[in-house]
Amino acid sequence: MSDKDDLVALIGSRICHDLASPLGAIGNGIELMTLTGAGETPEMALIHESLANAQGRIRFFRIAFGAAEPGALVRAGDIAEALAGSERKAQVDWRVPGDLPRRDAKRVLLAVNCLDAAMPYGGTVTVTQAGDDLTITGTAERLRVEPELWSLLSAPAADPVAPARIQFALLPTEALAQGRRLTVDLDETQITIRV
Repeated sequence: MSDKDDLVALIGSRICHDLASPLGAIGNGIELMTLTGAGETPEMALIHESLANAQGRIRFFRIAFGAAEPGALVRAGDIAEALAGSERKAQVDWRVPGDLPRRDAKRVLLAVNCLDAAMPYGGTVTVTQAGDDLTITGTAERLRVEPELWSLLSAPAADPVAPARIQFALLPTEALAQGRRLTVDLDETQITIRV
């Protein structure tokens, strides 16, 4: 991995770290308001729901876009929280037992993020592990595959990628940096990414 790639991951980690504290403070403020007798109004419910979504996204982004030092682990519970709280249309069926090395978790969440782009109508993302190999499979009745994005997983982009699709540029870079082979199989109702 180049110094530039390391810098991008460190920036991702820093942003997530700096946003986590104010979101926690907002959560504490909401809790204090409810303890002082403020009722659960529709406005308070909206704030609470929005806060939970933001905190879930930060957990997801911290793993997917943050620094992944060799040897570091991510607890299974932290991965489950990151996946549950990140507002995706597809349900995630996590079949990996126990904790994961942070570098593996990063590749998996980047792959899940790629599948999210192709599954705007819902479906199921299944994550399995066989030895060191991780397989992330998205299955849906309707997929929206943008070939120019999916081609990035096998050939790096010469042109900049839109911010909302940066995962397509980062996943192959991360796999290469970790010495992992990245493969993708697509058909009408299923996409399988092996990292």
